[in-house]
Amino acid sequence: MQILKWGVDGFDGVLVNKMHELDGVKEIRISMQAGSQMKEHSAPGKIMVQVLSGEIDFSVGDEIFRLCVFDMISLEPNVSHSLHALKDSVIRLSLSKNDNVNRVFGVLNS
Repeated sequence: MQILKWGVDGFDGVLVNKMHELDGVKEIRISMQAGSQMKEHSAPGKIMVQVLSGEIDFSVGDEIFRLCVFDMISLEPNVSHSLHALKDSVIRLSLSKNDNVNRVFGVLNS
């Protein structure tokens, strides 16, 4: 058994932390300082994104979805999307077992 602490002590840009990996899913915590962004990118497998605190704009093509606390969005593979933090935010990202966690870290460096 493992208890996962999703909270953060402070916000500084965009930070990505691998929280846990099970047989079928990988759980990632993304903390985003208000005003920070994750540029457009896509994932090779299905993903689910849930806002645990704060508020973000989640863009898919020309559509922008405002996600508030506990809102969740799911995407099919290879759908381009981007994130913009309207407030300091903590986000849960669930990846499929076929996705590579290092790809998420790479989004920050692109």
